[in-house]
Amino acid sequence: MDRGPDIGPTLTYTLSLGNLIGLVQDYLPFLYRRRRALQSWAIYVGLLFVVGALGVTIVNLIQFPLHKQPGQRLGQFLASGWKIPFMATMIVGVIAELYKRTRDRLEAKNRELQHTLEQEAAEREQHGQELQQAREIQESLLPKQLPQIPGFEIDGLWEPARVVGGDYYDVIQLSETRLGICIADVVGKSISAALLMANVQASIRAFAGESTSPSNLCGRVNSVLCSSIAPGKFVTLFYGVLDAKTRTFTYTNAGHLLPILIRGSGKAQELRDGGAVLGVFPGWKYEDSEVKLKAGDRLLLFTDGITEAGAPGGEEFGEQRLISSSRKYWEASASELKSALLGDVKKFCNARFRDDATLIVISAVPGLYDTERELEVTAHI
Repeated sequence: MDRGPDIGPTLTYTLSLGNLIGLVQDYLPFLYRRRRALQSWAIYVGLLFVVGALGVTIVNLIQFPLHKQPGQRLGQFLASGWKIPFMATMIVGVIAELYKRTRDRLEAKNRELQHTLEQEAAEREQHGQELQQAREIQESLLPKQLPQIPGFEIDGLWEPARVVGGDYYDVIQLSETRLGICIADVVGKSISAALLMANVQASIRAFAGESTSPSNLCGRVNSVLCSSIAPGKFVTLFYGVLDAKTRTFTYTNAGHLLPILIRGSGKAQELRDGGAVLGVFPGWKYEDSEVKLKAGDRLLLFTDGITEAGAPGGEEFGEQRLISSSRKYWEASASELKSALLGDVKKFCNARFRDDATLIVISAVPGLYDTERELEVTAHI
């Protein structure tokens, strides 16, 4: 009875198939890895051919005494038992190498991706720490407590849209009766704007003095910035000197938003005199302007983060709403008015500022020097 083809050698060889392929992949990769693709595959297939042929021969020699048919010679046995296992070696070997290379490539990409993610996380953490440090430095440059003079109340606030920004305000004590008041906006955002703002603050503090006029200060700060500022950067600045004795506010506007003066009667006007922004025109000549402040008057200095705060529909808060809100709180102190105005702006824009919001409120109230002038007039009469 015909038993059919003897599959003993094939089964035996198949069991050792993985070991033969593993032999090539584990111990001989230095012969074909790290080469060009075509050359690498040619060497690998050649190795499979050699190992497969040797494997078939060795296994068949072992199996010959056990599975030979009567009268069958070794050559016949070898000729009938090599095809299937040899082809299996080549096919499985190629598939196994494809799998191994794909797996190694994916693992390498995963390691690279993991390394990139870890590096980015470390950079984000470092950047966050740097931003926090920049914010702390920026906050340290802002006045902790605003100096006051008789006959006036002055208060201010700074609400950054980001961790750090480019707005700046300051109130500088020039004498017992005079204050230097400034507000500035540096073009741009983030650390670069904060650094430029620090430069502006240092320059203003260095040049501000009782005998320094606002126009002179703006001219000197402009010269410093024009020699050091990066291309495309500029600064808007409003600087004024408030005098308690004369109840005057002498100022120079270097491209900043026009301040709003609300008289005690409720009438509002803009301080329109001004000049060019700082850091662009080295030879620009700035001029001084002056306004009288009577008891009940309010002067608002602000940056565009206040007036350009946007509602969800895109409408901006604007100067008219700022004036209306100021009139609504006409009995409030400077500090109360500042907080109330910020509250109205936050409510309008859902506390989502597009830009840094900075505000200074100067309220004129009855003062000591008003009484002294009245006494002098009475004595003269």
